[in-house]
Amino acid sequence: MTAPGKRRRNKGETNLAGYAFISPWLLGFFLLTLWPIAQSFYLSFTEYSLLEAPVWTGTANYKNIFTNDATFVQSLGVTFTFVLVSVPLKLFFSLLVAMALSKNIRGMNVYRTAIYFPSLIGGSIAVAALWRNMFGLDGYVNQVLAWFGIEGVGWISNPDTSLGTLILLNTWQFGSTMVIFLAGLKQIPQELYESAAVDGAGRFRKFVSITLPMLSPVMFFNLVLGVIGSFQTFTSAFIITKGGPINSTYVYALYLYDKAFKHYQMGYASALAWILLFIVAALTVLNFLASRYWVFYESDGTGGKNG
Repeated sequence: MTAPGKRRRNKGETNLAGYAFISPWLLGFFLLTLWPIAQSFYLSFTEYSLLEAPVWTGTANYKNIFTNDATFVQSLGVTFTFVLVSVPLKLFFSLLVAMALSKNIRGMNVYRTAIYFPSLIGGSIAVAALWRNMFGLDGYVNQVLAWFGIEGVGWISNPDTSLGTLILLNTWQFGSTMVIFLAGLKQIPQELYESAAVDGAGRFRKFVSITLPMLSPVMFFNLVLGVIGSFQTFTSAFIITKGGPINSTYVYALYLYDKAFKHYQMGYASALAWILLFIVAALTVLNFLASRYWVFYESDGTGGKNG
């Protein structure tokens, strides 16, 4: 029988060993994540140019953003447009492709790999540069249109179409979302479809009454991640359009970047970052609140609600 003192000593040694193993992560979290977050929050109440010490200004940055900064409103409007259009499109096409790839067809693994591959490089600078060449005035898109006698336009240089090219690029990067949908489709019991077929349900009825409700938790997960990721879009706007023309693609993250690293207004940029955090957090909370009316969890048996 082990003595109580020895048991306590062994437990303490085990805890110490555990902390020792996770210490690299803890060190990285406190130094590279928590401390910069705290610094950013402090700097948002200061005037700081990187070259001089921060000067405390209170809520002046926030007051200026909400009352005197027209570019803030414009960039926020562009970003909301980008999110409201690109996220539903990405969800729609990723679900459509996932349903096509869920079929048991010979060589399907090859097709899945080929379709997912662009998402591995979709956010890179090289792809953004390629996209810029494709939709330029003399790009590949206009060359293809010329074969059919259609005169192309400068898709990137036209304010009416420039944001659409970025939305199209974001939609094209649907691989990760598609894989999650595909995993969700594989978890739906086939018995449900068989029972529905016996009752005379067609494909559309099966999709509406079985696929969508059973897939709603996965759809909700992809929706939340899609909204968060779209609000942080930067690379495509920076490389392809640089915010132009006429600020038609001047997304919020690009505006924040310009304030920080072009104008050296780090305090102002920090305030913009915290406003973005609040917006994303508020939308995430709204999504969670709304999910109780349309997300179905099988274990709850609430007929489309999560409690």
